[in-house]
Amino acid sequence: MSDPVLLFGIGATKAGTSWLHRYLAGHPDCALRSIKELHFFDTAADRDARGWYLRDLDCKGEALAAQIAAAPGAPGDERVFRLAELRHYRRVLKRHDEAGYLDFVEGAREDERVAGDITPAYGLLPAERLAHMARLRADVRFVYLMRDPVDRLWSHVRMVAKRRGGQGDFAAAAQHLLDRVLAGAEDHIALRGDYRSVLEKLAVAVDPARTFVCTCEDLFEGDALARLCAFLGIDHIPGDPATRVHAGEAAAMRPDQRRRAAEFLRPQYECVADRMGRLPPAWDANRAGV
Repeated sequence: MSDPVLLFGIGATKAGTSWLHRYLAGHPDCALRSIKELHFFDTAADRDARGWYLRDLDCKGEALAAQIAAAPGAPGDERVFRLAELRHYRRVLKRHDEAGYLDFVEGAREDERVAGDITPAYGLLPAERLAHMARLRADVRFVYLMRDPVDRLWSHVRMVAKRRGGQGDFAAAAQHLLDRVLAGAEDHIALRGDYRSVLEKLAVAVDPARTFVCTCEDLFEGDALARLCAFLGIDHIPGDPATRVHAGEAAAMRPDQRRRAAEFLRPQYECVADRMGRLPPAWDANRAGV
C-alpha cells in the first residue's frame, strides 16, 4: 500500500473548515478521523492549552457515554465508534508522541489516498512549526480556507458571545463584543482572521505546489471544490453547499459597525486581492462597507 497524502487544514476559523471536514470524511478516497480538530501541534509547547483540550475531550467522551447508556443503539452504532476514537486520541495527546499522532491520523486508512487533520488553530503557528509539519511525510499538503473578512469576524464574535452566555439580549452582547474587537481588544478573535500573516508564513514554510488557498465562497459557489479535489488527487464529488455546519445564532451588526469593520479589515481584503487577483462579489461589497 502506497503512503497517503497527509493533509493539514489550517483554517481559517469560521471559514468552512467543518464543512470541508465533513465532505472529506465522507469521500471514498479520504480517511479522516471523526474528531475534526486534533490540536496536536498547537499544544506541543503549551501545557495549559493541552490540559484544556484534554479536559474538553473528557467532557465530550463523558457526554457521549451518557447518551449511549441512556439510549443504546444497534450494533455498529456510530456513537460507540466515536467514543472509542475520543478515548484513543486522548491517550495519544496526553503522551504527545508524534509517532503516535501520525499512527492515529493514518490509522483509519485502508487504501484511501488522503489522511489528515483539520485544525484551524494551526494557522497561528510560527513558520518554523509549519515547516516541521511539512516534513513529516514525503507528501504533505496544506489547505487554507478564507471567508469574507467582515462576515468571518462577525460569525466568530457571535460564536464567542454564545459560548460566554450570560443573561440578556444576545444581539446586544455580540455587538458589544464586536465593539471591543474593533477597539483593539479581544485580539484572539482578530488573529484567527489574519489572512495576511498566515499567507506570509505559508509562503516561507511550505512549497507553493503543496498549498491550496481559496475562499469558502468559491468552495461553495465556484469551481474551487473541483480544484481542491484535483490538488489532493481524489475524484471530484459534488458537495452540498446548502448544508452549513455549526451555523451561529443569528444577530445583526449595526450599520456603523459594518463600516468600521470594513476599515479595520481593509489590509486583509487587500492582501487576498493581491494574492488571488480577484475577490468574490460579496467580498467587494463588504470591503466597501455597505
